[in-house]
Amino acid sequence: MSELNYHHLRYFRAVAHDGNLTRTAQRLNLSQSALSIQIKQLEERLGHALFERRGRQLYLTEAGRIALDRADTIFAAGEELIETLKETGRNRRAIRIGALATLSRNFQIEFLRPILGRTDVDMILRSGSTAELLRALETLNLDIVLLNQAPMADSVTPFIAQHVYQQRIGLIGKPSYGHPGAGLADLLETHPVILPTLESGVRAQFEALVARLGITPQIAAEVDDMAMMRLLAREGAGLAVLPPIVVKGELEAGTLVEFDALPGMVESFYAVTIKRRFPNPLIQPLLSIPI
Repeated sequence: MSELNYHHLRYFRAVAHDGNLTRTAQRLNLSQSALSIQIKQLEERLGHALFERRGRQLYLTEAGRIALDRADTIFAAGEELIETLKETGRNRRAIRIGALATLSRNFQIEFLRPILGRTDVDMILRSGSTAELLRALETLNLDIVLLNQAPMADSVTPFIAQHVYQQRIGLIGKPSYGHPGAGLADLLETHPVILPTLESGVRAQFEALVARLGITPQIAAEVDDMAMMRLLAREGAGLAVLPPIVVKGELEAGTLVEFDALPGMVESFYAVTIKRRFPNPLIQPLLSIPI
């Protein structure tokens, strides 16, 4: 059985990311026909068509999407190997960090504090959905991912989720709503609330709490972004159900007040990595210092 030709795979990967054979040929200084032959030979080796043409654009088939995912992993691993093992004595090392787009910025800063200001570190920060970030972690395009829920792991995708922080959830709003220590039931019955969306684990905890209290609060807004919840609370739209770290500055300044801690409610934060033979050494200081 003939081995896979990695030159063919590299050319396929370039075309797949460009989506245009002519543009890729120009970029690689190849003739279009020569590039087409390389792709055709890879398709024959794999036994599947990798592209379908729609007008002037090329679109990946299902087999093509699988091949691109594997190709990205292979070439990212090769780049990592060079960076890890080369003996050129780099003075700076990069770390690529992904964070859920809706995650608290204050938490992210606290998590990154051990490497903030280091002149030997390049931080590359990305945000996205859970699926996007975990896919990038699998393909070695990210070193570590910050989430508020631990991902499912199996023998194929061995994610390592480390619980790095947990904070209680508070009922937070402008001082004009009353005074800290006011009765929780009275606050929830009297004022509208700003809640995370139904997909959030915090929302499920809140629904269980008000059910126990026998309360049906008025909902001012349902928001999937903590930064927006913070802004709505500052504008006086209602009492926000938030971890205090999200509004740390406002609480210190007195522009917002935590009226009550919601009993039994917590938000957890996870740092997710993947099993690698040569992990980025900058991950360790991030995980070894409590927030």
